[in-house]
Amino acid sequence: MSLDPDDPRTPSQQIAAALRAEIKTGKFAPGEKLPSQHELVERFSVARETIKAALRKLQEERLIVTRQGSGTFVRANTERPVGLRPHVERAFEATHVTIDFAGFSGETLYNAIQETLDKVRIGRLTPESIRLRILISDMTAPMAIPCRAEDQADDPAIRARAQRITDRSIHAVIDAVQELADLDLVKSASTEVRVHNAAPLFKLFVINEEEAFFGFYPVVEHTVTIDGKPMAIYDAMGKDAILFPFTPSDEDSSNDALYVEQARAWFDSMWRTIAREYTS
Repeated sequence: MSLDPDDPRTPSQQIAAALRAEIKTGKFAPGEKLPSQHELVERFSVARETIKAALRKLQEERLIVTRQGSGTFVRANTERPVGLRPHVERAFEATHVTIDFAGFSGETLYNAIQETLDKVRIGRLTPESIRLRILISDMTAPMAIPCRAEDQADDPAIRARAQRITDRSIHAVIDAVQELADLDLVKSASTEVRVHNAAPLFKLFVINEEEAFFGFYPVVEHTVTIDGKPMAIYDAMGKDAILFPFTPSDEDSSNDALYVEQARAWFDSMWRTIAREYTS
């Protein structure tokens, strides 16, 4: 691609505009890696310093982040809601993969990783180890939600329904991860699950200890079938939760790095103290 000599903008501004348009139109998706500086030099036929100036402009606009040794990536928060799968897939390019998840049933976690695990299964991704830690609410104990909408009272049958959903998701994750180890596709794989008595109000992902994604669970009223009869309940609706990304970069002056640090500290504190072993 040649730059326009009649364009009043500088070459770096023209290049920034071209890359900005490609990001905004989805040619480069949130979380996707941009071409290397060398590739951009060849594409635009300019000096490396011109490319660096264009990338700095996009960093100032919070459209991209640069990670030492990894490259330059489109920021996750250029669009809402954030699609988690590209970030999970990129995380599995690392030698050692860690994902900490805190939330309700684990459905979101399974949906986010199943396609990536398939790519490990067919050899497109080749991590050596995978470690998942899952922190969820204990549906065997009464809590604020889920509950009857009529009087906001606890109902063991409602919690039993939530427990079945949780068990299904958790075992799907455990089996999918363990299968990779059983097939000798990774050297080690583990999924640890613990529960606590706090109501499920948000979900949190910490990926490879480098990125965090946080979303609030809206509390909604909807009708479910309990013991063969319709019942209106208040429930946490994970599918409606927008994830807010925190993806620190080498040049980032925002609070993203601090948020990731505190998210890790919060998760570890829960894991070590009031959380206990999950039993289905």
